[in-house]
Amino acid sequence: MNDIVEKNKEYIMTINSQGYEGEGVGKVNGFTVFVPGAIINEKVRVKIIKVNKNFAFGKLMDIIETSKYRKDPSCNIYKRCGGCQLQHMSYEYQLDFKKNRVKDCLERIGKLQVEENEDLDNKSGKVKLYDTIGMEKPYRYRNKVQLPVGKSKNGVAMGFYARRSHQIIDTDSCYIQNETADEIIKIVRQWINKYDIDIYDEKNKVGTLRHIMIRKAFSTGEVMLVIVTSSSKLPFKSELIKSVVENVNGVKSIIQNINNKNTNVILGQKCITLWGSGTINDYIGKFKFNIAPLSFFQVNPVQTEILYKKVMEYADLTGNEIVFDAYCGTGTISLFLSQSAKKVYGVEVIAQAIENAKVNAIENGVDNTEFIVGKSEVVIPELIDKGIKADVVVVDPPRKGCDKELLISIAKMAPSKIIYVSCDPGTLARDLNILEELGYKTECVQPVDMFSQTAHVECVVKIEKKLADIKGFEGI
Repeated sequence: MNDIVEKNKEYIMTINSQGYEGEGVGKVNGFTVFVPGAIINEKVRVKIIKVNKNFAFGKLMDIIETSKYRKDPSCNIYKRCGGCQLQHMSYEYQLDFKKNRVKDCLERIGKLQVEENEDLDNKSGKVKLYDTIGMEKPYRYRNKVQLPVGKSKNGVAMGFYARRSHQIIDTDSCYIQNETADEIIKIVRQWINKYDIDIYDEKNKVGTLRHIMIRKAFSTGEVMLVIVTSSSKLPFKSELIKSVVENVNGVKSIIQNINNKNTNVILGQKCITLWGSGTINDYIGKFKFNIAPLSFFQVNPVQTEILYKKVMEYADLTGNEIVFDAYCGTGTISLFLSQSAKKVYGVEVIAQAIENAKVNAIENGVDNTEFIVGKSEVVIPELIDKGIKADVVVVDPPRKGCDKELLISIAKMAPSKIIYVSCDPGTLARDLNILEELGYKTECVQPVDMFSQTAHVECVVKIEKKLADIKGFEGI
């Protein structure tokens, strides 16, 4: 039992760093305490709410000395809602926090030496880490919102979950979602109340209406509403359709999605088009994409284009290269690469995503791509066995990072360059460490703020081959 700090007791402490989720970190009697809502250099009074063996969590009770980086949150439910973690920080400090988070992971997990100056001639041998690319307008940037629907003592609850819970924090407006979503939320709420729509009870697994999802294509203005239900039953749907179509500009698609499984996954596999089209269209750069309810599409189109341009810059293609795009999803990065490559092979384990990628290539008149269903660590060696080898490999894995066997297969193929797109600095750093052992040098890392007001950060990394003859795969 820890006797340095006590649960439910209050302490005065100074915050000396930020945790990975933006929480303040400091010491009480030499014992580490995490304090959500606190900022570096602040002197605060905290109440200990949980004590573990090596650290504790404290609730911020009072700010005795305020950081110059603190600002008033724009959202009045920010402290309760789990959607954002950083609204109490100035945007400038948010960008610095994300860069520092990446730096810490590169050094601590990746065992890499990092250099932060802006000198483009990197002769030190260290990894060059650039400042986070931020947004001109870091609010209202998301083109998709998914909201659970439930009941509360005040009636209908529709909003985001509280942090680390399934308690719905009711909201009419979200400052990181587009304004059209706010309009539709209001209409759906009125429809539920007017017609006493049966709401799904997550605990008892009964009821009809589970979630709503709203997508807006920023370049075309097209809007999709998806009503997620536990069965095909959806009473008074014509009244909802009429109200949405008459009051919201740009509506192109209203869909019922059926999810009858006991799961935290929001969408089921069956979709019924109730009104309009089954898809909406959006663009990233010059490329057009058809977006269905189950399609993956980046939620911040402004920063996505910046991210992809950085991928193109680091790949530095001349038109003669063969490129592998591992974890290609619906082919968004593959299409961008196709502009300057001889041939792009996209690999993705999700069959539906590959079908979408093929359609996207046809829609955009791209004929130098080939999309293959399967695990990259299986498909890429098969391509190599057929005599197909890449000059450049792009990986954009999920949060868990790359499969080690894939990294080994890539290194054995010995492409001159690897471009790594990451949504998690921790797994990125782990994989960069593996690639260093396999004979590759991490040249530079560019953080991009894809999810302003949250603790998430995206990175684009340029990695180059440093040895002509790479050995020692068996020991990795």
